[in-house]
Amino acid sequence: MDRIKLNDALDMSRLVYGMWRIGDDADTSAAHIQNKISACLDQGITTMDQADIYGGYEAEEILGNALTPELRNQIEIVTKCDIVAPMGRYSDAPVKYYDTSRAHIMASVDHSLRLMKIDHIDLLLIHRPDPLMDHNETSAALDDVVASGKVRAVGVSNFRPYDWDLLQSGMKTKLVTNQIEMSLLCHDAFTNGDLAHLQRLGIAPMAWSPLGGGALFDTDNAGLRSKLAEIGAAQGVDEAAVAVAWLLAHPASILPVLGTNNLDRIKQIGDAAKVEMDRQTWFALYTEALGHEVA
Repeated sequence: MDRIKLNDALDMSRLVYGMWRIGDDADTSAAHIQNKISACLDQGITTMDQADIYGGYEAEEILGNALTPELRNQIEIVTKCDIVAPMGRYSDAPVKYYDTSRAHIMASVDHSLRLMKIDHIDLLLIHRPDPLMDHNETSAALDDVVASGKVRAVGVSNFRPYDWDLLQSGMKTKLVTNQIEMSLLCHDAFTNGDLAHLQRLGIAPMAWSPLGGGALFDTDNAGLRSKLAEIGAAQGVDEAAVAVAWLLAHPASILPVLGTNNLDRIKQIGDAAKVEMDRQTWFALYTEALGHEVA
């Protein structure tokens, strides 16, 4: 499995296991979570993607209950903060909102460390742009959690280029990634400047929902699915692997985040790295996704 270096302190596996659904599984036992992680490690997938809000603020604790010192030393943990929703520990919140205040970031980091029973977070992301963000306050807080050793690297999620530039302008620490939605069904980032902005900065983006939340395989997308199946059959992989390989083929060094609770599906995540995709094949899929040929 290829690895992507985000900064001098952190590199991650090219494919990332997304844990946003681990709390939805009928089995959340430590042994079952360990089996999922082991299935990833067998393929060279070492990066686990979390967020404080996942599973109604319970997914981090589910992971923490499964971590042994040996497993912890083999993985990188990504988590996120700033979404406050009226559930779990925020059940008394009167409304869903974003909080990028220093107090919230510091408390969130400490809470995540406690729940996951770890002494540092490898990568902390601000989960959503906050229209009330005081960029100087947020910047200083992110600099401080890195300086404290509690966090090795920081980045953002769902930020537009102007949000990124504002936050970075107040920071001493370099932001290392932006996790944005990208897939054959959500490809605006390829043309709206989001991806170009990161490429210009030499930043490797992360892609959430790289299979369109499963919608990629709906009957409404029969033409695209047929093309994926055709390419997959020729290379001995399934449609999902081809769809993820479409992202991997981009020169921005995209890191797709794939989440599933099915152990057999987890064992197949690495198939995406086996797919060969030339420019013509990439555009054939893009054409199907657009519903028309490029101009």
